[in-house]
Amino acid sequence: MATPQEILEDLKQIKYPGYTRDIVSFGIVRDIEIATAGITVTLSPGGARPEVVEEISAAVRERVRAFSGVQQVEIVVQQPERPRPAAPGRRADIPGVRRIIAVASGKGGVGKSTVAVNFALALRALGYSVGLLDADVYGPSVPLMLGLRDRPGTGADDRIQPIERHGIKAISLGLFIGEGQPVIWRGPMITKLLTQFLREVDWGQLDVLVLDLPPGTGDAQLTIAQQAPLSGGLIVTTPQDVALLDVQRGVTMFNQVNTPVLGVIENMSYHVCSGCGARADIFGHGGGARMAAEMGIPFLGEIPLERRLRESMDAGEPIVAAAPDSAESQAFVQIARRVMEELDQRADTALPTVH
Repeated sequence: MATPQEILEDLKQIKYPGYTRDIVSFGIVRDIEIATAGITVTLSPGGARPEVVEEISAAVRERVRAFSGVQQVEIVVQQPERPRPAAPGRRADIPGVRRIIAVASGKGGVGKSTVAVNFALALRALGYSVGLLDADVYGPSVPLMLGLRDRPGTGADDRIQPIERHGIKAISLGLFIGEGQPVIWRGPMITKLLTQFLREVDWGQLDVLVLDLPPGTGDAQLTIAQQAPLSGGLIVTTPQDVALLDVQRGVTMFNQVNTPVLGVIENMSYHVCSGCGARADIFGHGGGARMAAEMGIPFLGEIPLERRLRESMDAGEPIVAAAPDSAESQAFVQIARRVMEELDQRADTALPTVH
């Protein structure tokens, strides 16, 4: 009979439905157990739709049965972890803040902070009063992207005064440390700092506070999400197939803190040649939309890969503020409009029926 490693290698021939990558590289095959009675394969497909799980299970069963000497094949599907309720008494409302939207990514390097900053500015362009909390304490980039240079002071009540720029209020650890200075802190210190940013900053009256979470989905991100009464979460990804698992992790994280996932934003989606106007799908096409459909969450839109978008962020003049009529800015505005419409619809649904 074949060994578990041989079976695992063979299962690499099975592509994840709708993707070019195989189920093994996606981490869906969790265990292979060989016994005299047969072979048991344990799958962990995350939040995949039932029909996708069935298709994968059937393909695995067929390939394993093809091995010589296999009498019986059992497929065990691990169910996604049930959402855990947030810690009681730790998600009190923030006075004056109507809604909090967290922007997350399953890994770094997808342009999450670029999206968070321009999303906040897009909300402002729609007429909302907006704050931006840079919770990415290990790599605070919001000060650079917004062109913030002043150190926040305190008011008469000793509350921290956020810095206002481009019509939004912002706070970041980067405003309190030297440029390029590394942050080497342990979890409890980070939690204390971010709680202070949430509770002890004079945000005033805000329609929306945008929370730029650190990249990844570890304990720090979960703790931060548990501290804030989140209205919803956004997940930033890129078009590549490899990003599927990162989106799944982001969805799981928000589920664990009982926060609705408002949708997926695909950054670096495509590039339009400035000379000929031709579109180039440098990192592939449609990955974000497929991921969203796979997990039953909204796909909010595509953000192009453009040099002027990067240059505007480096200059502290984000594209939505510097070029509001550009295609990139309008993409952010459309995403912001969809998000607020979704939140309004959820709020209307939650209202009690009057008889």
